[in-house]
Amino acid sequence: MASDKSFIEFVADQMRQAGVISYRKMFGEYAVYCDGKVVALVCDNQLFVKPTQGGRAYIGDPAEGAPYPGAKLYFLIEDAFEDREWISSLIRITADELPIPQPKQRRRKGRLDPL
Repeated sequence: MASDKSFIEFVADQMRQAGVISYRKMFGEYAVYCDGKVVALVCDNQLFVKPTQGGRAYIGDPAEGAPYPGAKLYFLIEDAFEDREWISSLIRITADELPIPQPKQRRRKGRLDPL
């Protein structure tokens, strides 16, 4: 089951205190970005936050789940996303621990060039 646009809009709005929040549809589900970093996935109207040490310490004993078959485990945030301050803090902690994304490469006449 694909996620509802209204759900992703609500979740993104709840996180807005964390930084620049955006989302992108991917295969019927959504990737959530904070300041250009993928910090979470929304799949089947469930919020999965990328696991980090700081996030684990902040949550305490997080529920974990795979956002899709074969995926690594993420923190499954069931109802806590309704607390704007709490979810914004978790997303900020997560974004701060994740590396800056590498520039994408594109193919050009048999070789890869930076975009």
